[in-house]
Amino acid sequence: MRSIWNGAISFGLVSIPIKLVNATESHAVSFRQVHTEDNGRIRYRKVCELEDREVTQSEIGKAYEGADGEMIPITEEDLSHLPLPTARTIEIVAFVPAERIDPLQMDAAYYIAAAGAPAAKPYTLLREALKRSHKVAIAKFALRGRERLGMLRVVGDVIVLHGLLWPDEVRAPEGVAPDVDVTVRDKELDLADALMDTLGEVDLADLHDEYREAVEEVIAAKAAGETPPEAFAPTDSGKVLDLMAALEKSVREARESRGAEGEAEVRNLHGRGTPKETGAKKSTSTTGKTAAKKTASARKSTSKAGEPKGTAKKATAKSTSKAAEKKAAAKKAPAKKKAASGKRSA
Repeated sequence: MRSIWNGAISFGLVSIPIKLVNATESHAVSFRQVHTEDNGRIRYRKVCELEDREVTQSEIGKAYEGADGEMIPITEEDLSHLPLPTARTIEIVAFVPAERIDPLQMDAAYYIAAAGAPAAKPYTLLREALKRSHKVAIAKFALRGRERLGMLRVVGDVIVLHGLLWPDEVRAPEGVAPDVDVTVRDKELDLADALMDTLGEVDLADLHDEYREAVEEVIAAKAAGETPPEAFAPTDSGKVLDLMAALEKSVREARESRGAEGEAEVRNLHGRGTPKETGAKKSTSTTGKTAAKKTASARKSTSKAGEPKGTAKKATAKSTSKAAEKKAAAKKAPAKKKAASGKRSA
C-alpha cells in the first residue's frame, strides 16, 4: 500500500517517525458521461477566462478569492511554512475513553505504519499503552491543506488514525425530532424488544454491496447483448395504520424466517409439529377418505354390472384388487357356460 503522508507522532517528548496509508477503498461502479446520440465522451476542459484558452495542469495554481473578487495567489511553499506544530506532525493532545467520541464526528480512516526500524520500539510502546489503558488518543494533524482533528486507536497490531470532524462542524439536530407528543405503551416496547431479539445479531463480514452487484449484472448483460435482469416488484410502502399489528406481524415473519433455516432439524423432532405440518396431516387424511369413497363406489358399480354377489361380499379393500376380481369373474364364466350346455344336451 502506498503511503499518502510522511511525518511523525508527537507523544510527549517521544517522536515516532510514521507513514499514513489509506485504510479504506471504494468499490463503487464508476460511469463516464457520454453524448446519448452517439456515445461520444463528454470531457471537461480547464479554460482560462482571461485568455480564453485551455491550460495544462502545470499551469494551474491556488488562489483565495477576496470579498471584492480579487484573487490572492497561495503557493505550496506558503502552505509548507505555516507556523503550526502539526504541519508534519500528528500531535497527541489527550487520552480519553472511546465512548467520549461521538460517531457523528468519525471521518476517513488511515493505517499508521512505523517508518523504519528505529521507529519500531516507540511505535510498539504507544500501541501497548493504548491497549492497556483501554483509551484512545486525541490528536491534531495537518493533511490536504488544512488542520484536522484525529483519534488514534489500536486494531490488532496496528495503530489506526481516524479523522474527526471538529465539534463545530457537526450540526445540532434542531427541528429533526418529531414535534408532537407521542406515548409508547409497554406492550409496544415488549414487541419491539421481541423483534430485536428475533432478528438477532449479524456478522458484518457477511454483508455486501448488493446494489453494486446488481449494477455489474446489468453492465454484463448489456455488454453481451442480453436483456438486463428485471427489477423486483416494489414492496407495499403504505402508511402503518396499526402499530401493534405491524409489530406482531414483523415478529411472526421474523420467527418464521429464522425457523425456515433450521427446518430439517424441526422435522426430526417428535411431538413438535408446526402449523404447516398439522395442515399437511389433515390434507393427507382427507385425501385418504376421498380415495376410499371412490374405491367403494367403483366396487358397487362393478357389482351392478353383473359380477356375482358372493364374490363382491367376500372381497375386501385390503386383500382384493380390481384385477383379481376381473380374473375371478373370467374363470367362473366358462364354468357356467359348460353347465348350461350340459343341461341342454340332456
